Amino acid sequence: MKRADIKVGVLRIEGTNSEEESARCFRRLGCQAELVHLKQLLGIDTWKGEERKLMDYHVLFFPGGFSAGDYVRAGAIFAARLKSGLGKELGEYVRSGRLVMGVCNGFQIITEAGLLPNLSGTMSELPEACLFTNDSAHYECRPVYLKHVNRGRNAFTRKIPENEMRVIQSAHGEGKFLVERKEESRILKDLEANDQLVFRYVDPKGNYAGYPWNPNGGPMNVAGVCNRDGNVFGMMPHPERVFYRHTHPDWTRTGLNVRGDDVGDGRAVFESAVEHLERKF
Repeated sequence: MKRADIKVGVLRIEGTNSEEESARCFRRLGCQAELVHLKQLLGIDTWKGEERKLMDYHVLFFPGGFSAGDYVRAGAIFAARLKSGLGKELGEYVRSGRLVMGVCNGFQIITEAGLLPNLSGTMSELPEACLFTNDSAHYECRPVYLKHVNRGRNAFTRKIPENEMRVIQSAHGEGKFLVERKEESRILKDLEANDQLVFRYVDPKGNYAGYPWNPNGGPMNVAGVCNRDGNVFGMMPHPERVFYRHTHPDWTRTGLNVRGDDVGDGRAVFESAVEHLERKF
């Protein structure tokens, strides 16, 4: 598939707030990216010709924000509306090998929808995990250090070497990745063995550490996970906010990259997805 033919649907409802910059990342790489309201997929309250179908897109991207005000739980209302109206189609979409990514609130949404961590199949009836309130009980908004721990399963990070560190912007109040407490140790070890852990929070030296380096206190410092097939991926920090080097918080002190280009630490996430689709379709 040619890059110009790749279609990205950036989904939104009331409360999402990172959709435009997310779409621009894909457009900057030469793809077609469209902001799509959930109602367009559900076929309600839309003008003729505005309806859309999931299979129109090769990537579904769930951006950050506070969808539906984060009432009930973060991402829960968006996920419920999505699953009740498009549950069967969404399962077929994932099985087709197309890509799904959720960032911050998007990670919360696809987890609430049962797409992650994918312990019992393509999409579980009930959530298998949640993104819970930060241990600090505060909204944590600052750059964080992430170590890429995936060994190649995840389609969104194949351009990032294993154990390489990246600086990505974090901005969340409910980012603590939790699974069933009684089975927590086993489940997290299984995710690690299955190569489903993608990013983990570290300190500047690359060591796993607690607060403030882990902004939410999540076990095993989990910052991002993928499904068993590697085509559904969620992460809490925002790679779209460091797509360019000049949007890194330290660039005025440290300058651009050694090559002198303006490539930020988040760009490889989008490039990996695009190159995967070029090869697959």
